[in-house]
Amino acid sequence: MDTETRETFWQAFEDSPFIMMKLENAEGHAEPMTAQLDKSAHHAIWFFCKRDNRLAGGGRAMGQVATKGHEVFACLAGNLIEEMDRSVRDAHWNRVVESWFPGGKDDPSVMMLRFDIADSEVWVSDMSIKGKL
Repeated sequence: MDTETRETFWQAFEDSPFIMMKLENAEGHAEPMTAQLDKSAHHAIWFFCKRDNRLAGGGRAMGQVATKGHEVFACLAGNLIEEMDRSVRDAHWNRVVESWFPGGKDDPSVMMLRFDIADSEVWVSDMSIKGKL
């Protein structure tokens, strides 16, 4: 992916950090997750979830992104693993996350997953008049 497309993707994803995630060989549907992004880590995204979530076991996974305004679409493939670095967990914890997990960041039923992106396809559309012509 060229630099301009990469930057367009990460900016649009930051503005609309939602992704549909599914484990590669799992039964059932993908589920929406809110990505925790780190501008310096263009190879990984993080999620908080409960330990009984269908993604909690980790493994090969795929995520689909359609950003606000539908200017960027992406399909990301990689590996989901539990993030064990406490400093990463602390850095991404915020009031929005806490609204989903009122037991707080030390609740033993809450975990953080890291999605290490191995491969991706990104489509960028230009919805301006110029782009439509």
